[in-house]
Amino acid sequence: MQLRTSTMIRRLATIGAAAALATSLAACGSSEKTINQETGDGDNTGALVGVTMPTRSSERWISDGDNVQAALEELGYEVDLQYAENDIPTQVNQIENQITRGARLLIVASIDGTALTTQLQQAADQGIPVIAYDRLIRNSPNVDYYATFDNFKVGVQQATSLLVGLGMLNADGSAGEADGPFNIELFAGSPDDNNATFFFDGAMSVLQPHIDSGRLVVRSSQTDFDTVAILRWDPETAQRRMEDLLTRTYQGGVTVDGVLSPYDGLSIGILSALKSSGYGTAGQPYPVVTGQDAEEVSVKSILADEQYSTIFKDTRELAKKTVEMAHAVLSGDEPEVNNTTDYDNGEKVVPSYLLEPVIIDKSNYEVLIDSGYYSAEQLG
Repeated sequence: MQLRTSTMIRRLATIGAAAALATSLAACGSSEKTINQETGDGDNTGALVGVTMPTRSSERWISDGDNVQAALEELGYEVDLQYAENDIPTQVNQIENQITRGARLLIVASIDGTALTTQLQQAADQGIPVIAYDRLIRNSPNVDYYATFDNFKVGVQQATSLLVGLGMLNADGSAGEADGPFNIELFAGSPDDNNATFFFDGAMSVLQPHIDSGRLVVRSSQTDFDTVAILRWDPETAQRRMEDLLTRTYQGGVTVDGVLSPYDGLSIGILSALKSSGYGTAGQPYPVVTGQDAEEVSVKSILADEQYSTIFKDTRELAKKTVEMAHAVLSGDEPEVNNTTDYDNGEKVVPSYLLEPVIIDKSNYEVLIDSGYYSAEQLG
């Protein structure tokens, strides 16, 4: 994805629109709350906030939902937390139901960032602000704010850790002793998740010069995003693709030295395929496999010298920042943002707050314990 810069467009309800909305809602009895982002007028104590997450199949989304809900409830808001189990129609219905119930703000981690245009227009028609959570919602002018991590940097960090694992770079960023060539394969995230292109573009900004020089060799020749993307971030799909790559490309003693994986769940599938092909033995160690989200199973895999690295995105901080933004909006204030140029959703540049990710490998996994993200007992 090419990052684009354009004038930030803000959707703020006017005093007259808010007054008309209050009158309409009072007449139909759908909500007792009103929001006026220009004046902050209206009592939003105990207001309903709709929170929708993609799935419970990933531990990180469970943590995200729990953290957002707890922080909102601590501030006195009522929360409707929903999981759609990666089913787009389910998420559509959940958001519509939250609007019908009189939600005063929506926090949405979308399954498909292009599938919610109608529902966001319904929210806008009723003066309901929308905060996109971690995944940018595309093709809609009705996304008010976006809270996420620096996703391009995540990709840069994944590629950097791959080079460190191969010995081409040292941990301090200086040149390593290994010169290659090394055989690598590339994986990308779901094509309907806007973050996936940021991850991939960030990684390729680091890897492409080495591919061009011949120090890295993608033996399958599969280097474009559409070919290497894994729909819905599905581990089984990643496992099947890795199995196919090994069967077609790595025969006759030729081995894969590194795999760019954008997510821990995919890394599990990739490692399973590698193990079935004889990797992970004394004579054939696992290649350098990256990841993201610092999921507990994958951190343990790193400690067992299987997966090489992951990217730690402290979702507690993401939840905290998102709730701060939501509270500011519901209080009629301007939420803090730190990026107003890079996140163009096809209709507008969405004001965003980006948090910092951290590379985790076996040498510094204690960061996860010291921060309280995991206990030493959890990681064994």
